[in-house]
Amino acid sequence: MANPEQVKKAEAFLAMHKAGPVILLPNVWDVASARIVEEAGFPALATTSAGVAFAQGYPDGQKIPVERMVSVIAAISQAVKVPVTADVEAGYGQKPEDAARTARLVIEAGAVGMNFEDASGRADHPLTDLPLQLERIRAIREVAQKAGVKLVLNTRTDVYLLQIGDPAKRYDEGLRRLQGFREAGADCLFVPGLTDAETIRRIVADLRCPVNILAGTGSLSVRQLADLGVRRISLGSGPMRATLGLLRQLAREFQSRGTYSLLNGAPPHAEINQLMTTAGNT
Repeated sequence: MANPEQVKKAEAFLAMHKAGPVILLPNVWDVASARIVEEAGFPALATTSAGVAFAQGYPDGQKIPVERMVSVIAAISQAVKVPVTADVEAGYGQKPEDAARTARLVIEAGAVGMNFEDASGRADHPLTDLPLQLERIRAIREVAQKAGVKLVLNTRTDVYLLQIGDPAKRYDEGLRRLQGFREAGADCLFVPGLTDAETIRRIVADLRCPVNILAGTGSLSVRQLADLGVRRISLGSGPMRATLGLLRQLAREFQSRGTYSLLNGAPPHAEINQLMTTAGNT
């Protein structure tokens, strides 16, 4: 069973989806990034599965062992005071029992939310069949219920991200899958790759459920998305890749010019040291 503090965090995170400001999640990939974002004042944190995988030396796409992914999630959850939702891709296995095991590991790691996608990883059949995906969602819900944690389940369809099928039929297919996810027990519905304002407005209205949009360069602003009814905005692996981009620029400047101007934006050593010193002091 979960501890009372985890139960309270789960309830608080679920409540954020129902009322109050839109939830902003600049995804994190290790303890240092989590502490930086928490210190900036965000009331909840989300991990990025791609960012965690990259930092651990794996490509994205469920190549990282689930135990390695969960160990990072646990370290982050223990280091911060705010609720943490964990991105665990498609659950590291196609069977309902695989999804259930991953959900159990997420709860044991101290997280209170879980991203769960329907991508199969197969080029010939890119999305998990809907009936199986619904079984997997129900298995996750059952694990959370037994654990006594209101695990906030953010279920994702990759219909738009992977550009599945005829574009004219994409909306109907995405809606069909997302409605199924909602009925199976999802708390929030995630549609990465969806960027058009009118389509976002339409899907929010049709789903009548909190919707998560993935933002990035060229996306609508937070205010615009909130005005469309979006309840949750995440950045995925963007922050981690932006950090790597800065490191690449710094390395090139150091090598080619022999200068270090990009270090000017670095927080002082003492500040980061203090952030790590206080990590986990809940």
